[in-house]
Amino acid sequence: MNLDKIDLNLLVYLDVLLRERNVTRSASLLGITQPAMSNGLRRLRETFGDPLLVRTSDGMVPTERAQALQPLLRQILASVEQVIEPSSEFDAQSSDRVFRIMTSDYGEATLLPRLLSRLRKEAPDVVLDILTPSDMSFVEVEQGLVDLVINRFDDMPQSFHQKTLWKDSFSCLFAVDNPISNNFNLETYLEANHVWVSKTGMGAGMGITPSDTKRLGWVDGALEKIGEKRHISVFTRHYQSAGMLASQKGLVATIPTKAAAIQADNPRLVMKKPPFDIPEFELKMAWSPLLQHNAAHQWIRRVIGEVASLS
Repeated sequence: MNLDKIDLNLLVYLDVLLRERNVTRSASLLGITQPAMSNGLRRLRETFGDPLLVRTSDGMVPTERAQALQPLLRQILASVEQVIEPSSEFDAQSSDRVFRIMTSDYGEATLLPRLLSRLRKEAPDVVLDILTPSDMSFVEVEQGLVDLVINRFDDMPQSFHQKTLWKDSFSCLFAVDNPISNNFNLETYLEANHVWVSKTGMGAGMGITPSDTKRLGWVDGALEKIGEKRHISVFTRHYQSAGMLASQKGLVATIPTKAAAIQADNPRLVMKKPPFDIPEFELKMAWSPLLQHNAAHQWIRRVIGEVASLS
């Protein structure tokens, strides 16, 4: 295959087609007509000698060759963008760029209010699109479809760049009229009913059961180390919901301290240190190597890092 016969625009078409898996939607995103998009797909099939996208009952599905091409294609286009990108610094004050950030409601509640306050002063037209961890997979983040992932991770792809934003401990929330409020110790903690909150990871989550101790996370892992187990009455994936549920008599929510502190002014709740040791965890910011040298991306990473250091 001669490189002088390759139309770079066709690679852009293919990148969008593999992401959207829909000719009409891809044409709309690229600002071209559907016939032009269909013609581009025909030329791509001729160039690669492969159908690339096959129509099925579930819509258009990429072939094995197309799936192998997708990450390479992202790298090629990111390199081209870096070559032609202006060398000047990102002008935050005049930019209307959309930054897509994937985070749990823990990160959303503890970090984003301060970040938005900073952005309103320095970049009033910048837009944040907040996604949940179940919206996309690590593969899609690696392809640069998401700017940043802010969460707690047991592991992540080695190719990712990452930065620790802060370390957090755990605190217990329960109602002021909870019987354990005046006698809070390990024994009364274990006798209480508890709200469990997911240590949200990447990809679509599945249901959980009280006996599934290996998936219960940090709090229950710490209890297991001392030979104890708590009685979980409610399973939730939202830290703010856990804080509200804790106001009900008889329930205890053990959640990250920064999330618990949001309820500090709630007269119906008591916040106390857990009666056993739970290791601290790190909130991390991670991003694709494809975005490492992007000027706008470097700016938002710096701002988030500065905001986190003051939180």
